[in-house]
Amino acid sequence: MPYLSIIIFLPVLGALLIGLLRNLTPKGTRIISVVFTSVAFLISLYLFFVFDRSASGTFQFREMVPWIPAVGSSYHLGVDGLSMPLVLLTTFLGFVSVFVSWKIALRVREYFIWLLLLEAGILGVFTSLDLILFFLFWEVELLPMYMLISIWGSGRKEYSAIKFVIYTLAGSAFMLAGFLLLYFKAQPLMAPGQSAFNMIDLAQAGLNMAVIPLLPLIFFFILGAFLIKLPVFPFHTWLPDAHTDAPTAVSVMLAGILLKMGGYGMIRLNVTLFPDVALQYAPLFIILALVNILYGAAVTLRQRDLKKLIAYSSVSHMGYVLLGVFALSQLSLTGAVLQMFSHGLVTGLLFAMVGLVYEKTHNRDIYTLGGLARQMPVITVLFSIAGLASLGLPGTSGFIAEFLVFLGSFNSNLVEGIKLYTAIGALGIVITAGYILYMLQKVFYGPPQEKYDHAGDATALERFYTYAFVGGIMLVGLYPAFVTDLIKKGIEPITKLLGS
Repeated sequence: MPYLSIIIFLPVLGALLIGLLRNLTPKGTRIISVVFTSVAFLISLYLFFVFDRSASGTFQFREMVPWIPAVGSSYHLGVDGLSMPLVLLTTFLGFVSVFVSWKIALRVREYFIWLLLLEAGILGVFTSLDLILFFLFWEVELLPMYMLISIWGSGRKEYSAIKFVIYTLAGSAFMLAGFLLLYFKAQPLMAPGQSAFNMIDLAQAGLNMAVIPLLPLIFFFILGAFLIKLPVFPFHTWLPDAHTDAPTAVSVMLAGILLKMGGYGMIRLNVTLFPDVALQYAPLFIILALVNILYGAAVTLRQRDLKKLIAYSSVSHMGYVLLGVFALSQLSLTGAVLQMFSHGLVTGLLFAMVGLVYEKTHNRDIYTLGGLARQMPVITVLFSIAGLASLGLPGTSGFIAEFLVFLGSFNSNLVEGIKLYTAIGALGIVITAGYILYMLQKVFYGPPQEKYDHAGDATALERFYTYAFVGGIMLVGLYPAFVTDLIKKGIEPITKLLGS
């Protein structure tokens, strides 16, 4: 059964159905979107539970069909312990985003078509095992994101959308150049029947700088796209604009899963295919990680717009991912992947809650809000849970993810000076606690304001999707082995390549 193809193309089929049924009502559009995203989520949940956790480093549910035989490229899909949790996260956020978008009234059919196509493109990135296929899916998400921001966004939506496109295309150009250069240099070294576009064949080839002197150049070309997408300072400036001007559901998808494409690509391609280059340049990227953590947290302190505050906090939290990746130990890499999974849930909930606050008060200014706990008690509790998870409160997914990143980084024996770097990075937790608690106090506590007496609390539908987020955050926080047992199986073969 081609489970992965079904998961990828179910949202595409839903988008086609919405587009072809000319008399479809807005309600019918929403129902079709719910059906197709929920089936994709349920199938990915099934695959998550039947995944063979006793097998280390093997790709499961593989599909392989010759596609461009002249260069050995195939339609090649598969998941391992690294990609399976991210596939589950993507389908979950795709499903939830439909409910977050329930009140969209402008061009409803087109909106949900683009939202479904966005989910399909992201799923393709996490399941592709062929470099050309990976690149095509990487590009597929570009157009839906541009349309969703530029049409249904707010503020400087056209500016933010085109800025996102320019940054992404620049990174994609370097990635494609890296892939082609890798193919031309590596293909003559491959065994008969192997292809330099096949990620599994490349990993088994054991490429190093002795046989391909240009390997560092290829490494940085490919890494460029991931540095922009994660994003890493100084390539982060597209993110706050895109977040601030995007509609709520798009912010959920952007922060929840789109950024994770960068971290995933670093591990799947840069660290796995070029372990010796990753080891050589690890100190550089750890320093960039510290800049991300501390600079992102410091700038977050200065924000008064709720959406911008959470956007800059994502810059800081993605610094933890970068630190875990380039500490290069098994525990730090496991923590980095768990941080991606956790951040998807936590920040997805945060953006959903900001959307609810704005919808009910028509205000996102921290300094003019206040006392909302009395008018919207359920939203206050849910927002507080998301905020406390973001600052790493024990019992939430944020705590265990950051704990593994810092513990794994501190104990890594592959990077000189890593203990000092880790200690400096841990200061970000203190700053995070400061801006999260300050934001919660300003927005929800203090004397209630009469002008917000009309603001209602969360509806039954809004409680449904926000409770789903909270359930995921608490499940991973209280029983992290639910995800980490799987992640470790995907990380083990990578750490063997690194010699750790």
